[in-house]
Amino acid sequence: MTSTIRHAGSLLALLAACCLAVPASAQTVQMLDLWPEGHLPRVVQGPEQVGNEGSSMGAVTRVSQPRMEIHRPANPNGTAVLILGGGGYFRIQVGTAARPMAQWLASIGVTTAVLYYRMPVDGWPASAPFADGQRAMRLLRANAGELGIDPAKIGVMGSSAGANLAGILSTRFDHDFYPALDASDRLPSRPDFLAMLYPVVTLKPPYDTTRSRRELATQPDAVEAYSVEGHVRSDMPPVFLAHAADDRIADVHHSLLMFQAARAQNVPVELHVFDRGGHSWGLGRPGTQVAQWPRLFATWARANGFMAAPPVSLQPLTGQTAPLSPPPVDSDDADFEEDGD
Repeated sequence: MTSTIRHAGSLLALLAACCLAVPASAQTVQMLDLWPEGHLPRVVQGPEQVGNEGSSMGAVTRVSQPRMEIHRPANPNGTAVLILGGGGYFRIQVGTAARPMAQWLASIGVTTAVLYYRMPVDGWPASAPFADGQRAMRLLRANAGELGIDPAKIGVMGSSAGANLAGILSTRFDHDFYPALDASDRLPSRPDFLAMLYPVVTLKPPYDTTRSRRELATQPDAVEAYSVEGHVRSDMPPVFLAHAADDRIADVHHSLLMFQAARAQNVPVELHVFDRGGHSWGLGRPGTQVAQWPRLFATWARANGFMAAPPVSLQPLTGQTAPLSPPPVDSDDADFEEDGD
């Protein structure tokens, strides 16, 4: 595994107006490869790419080197969050969703790790993103001392398809998605808490219209294997859910299914449904209903003991803002509306 450190740059997307934070320049970023060099076969043809227009702005494709982009706060509070951007398992929304979330959380003391995971659209097996997620959780625990985090306070936060991935990591943690390689793989992969934002929860009808359903279909039993609500269990971590009622990509019933399944198993769960907001909001545009979620999540995490109380004084985090209009739906996804992020 390799590790390099550099200073974090300016924000690449909009921060919620309700959230105050220290400057991003106080954070450092460490890149950590998931797998030993030469362990993975050569599958992806061509270099990794980052989109620069429309709905692909900031989205990463052709991942062949799974890794974590770890954002280390100047004053870590011991909590860590693995952040899983969405994109229908055919791309990962890093620039406009996962990275801004990581920078916001790091600004309030949380160590964050943005995961660059492999995707079935590139020829990897459908289980590849789940293997990468499981490995990432174990490596965070293996490096807890160096990173200044509490191995019992490592959660996962996913948006859209990334929330599907987060949900499977939180429910199927006793299923090994890859053979053990080293001492890190003897550590538990179960997250300590789960946040799901505009999530893809089920792959079953009538909510099987997402791009996630199509891309994971390379595995014959994908519908059963990766429909999160079917794996909810009493010993899974507590759940935070946020969704917009007018979401055209991932119907709000995805979150309702998750809420009901968690309640049935007596799993602590909190659900916020906003009247308007659509899909793929990241941190949320200031002034919109969905921009409330970061503060709601922080309050939930602190109330459940997963995050320390906020500092006495915080300064607004400034930086470059993302486009205010929602990303368009790709024309080639007319039959399967894309998962956005």
